[in-house]
Amino acid sequence: MSMKDYADRISQTILDQEAAIGAEWLAQLEALSVRSNAAAREQLRSHCNQFLKAFAAATRSGELENIQHRSWDEVRDLLAEISSTRAKSGSTPSETATFVFSVKQPLFSRLQQAFADDPAGLAAATWTITNLLDRLGLYTIEVFQKTKDQIIVRQQQELLELSTPVVKLWNGILALPLIGTLDSARTQVVMENILQKIVDTGAIIAIIDITGVPTVDTLVAQHLMKTIAAARLMGADCIISGIRPQIAQTIVHLGVNLEDVITKATLADAFLVALERTGAAITIKQA
Repeated sequence: MSMKDYADRISQTILDQEAAIGAEWLAQLEALSVRSNAAAREQLRSHCNQFLKAFAAATRSGELENIQHRSWDEVRDLLAEISSTRAKSGSTPSETATFVFSVKQPLFSRLQQAFADDPAGLAAATWTITNLLDRLGLYTIEVFQKTKDQIIVRQQQELLELSTPVVKLWNGILALPLIGTLDSARTQVVMENILQKIVDTGAIIAIIDITGVPTVDTLVAQHLMKTIAAARLMGADCIISGIRPQIAQTIVHLGVNLEDVITKATLADAFLVALERTGAAITIKQA
């Protein structure tokens, strides 16, 4: 029997026994699933039916070794959609791969009946389907992990945005409180945020507060200087506040030149300097 004959027979078996295979497969999945609400069960039933139809059509093509073949496009697209949805909803990779692997038992039971008079054919069909489902199961894990990686990257970007707020303290005065370690990626976000805020507000003074930065090394100092230089190109001067004794000693030991940059120990001190440079002042009224 040729590979095409095996493919036709396997495909026809799935089509003939689709209801029975789907029911048994669905029962297994529901027993394993922790999401037992009606909507989840209906979605699972729909996915099972779609997969069986697409799988039967793909096997009929005769291409039973390469799931990247165009005949498997519909199956891959369906599994990609399922994997992405599950990755976003909090499922685990094993739960996602189980969707494919759990169809083996009901499918093999029907193949045994279909190839009852052909032991050699049954062995070949079983081996072929096993390899196919294993490849498809691994494919779901790959898509799942890729979706998770995209989610993590997006969340990291959002955290960077949240961790670099630029606030308007006064007319013409901005403040950028930094908390945590500065690296190249975060510095780029800091620079973009502060430059955009300068454009939006027309600020002439930007206070960069590093009270929450645990350590200042050569790389951090370089990042700060780049941010200050970029702000000056936009017409705004910078003041660095939050210079603690340990950080002051580190900057001196590193030989970082901050002579042309105003530095203050606290944000309050920096704010007073900024007010003076903008021509404003705070007046305290006596009671």
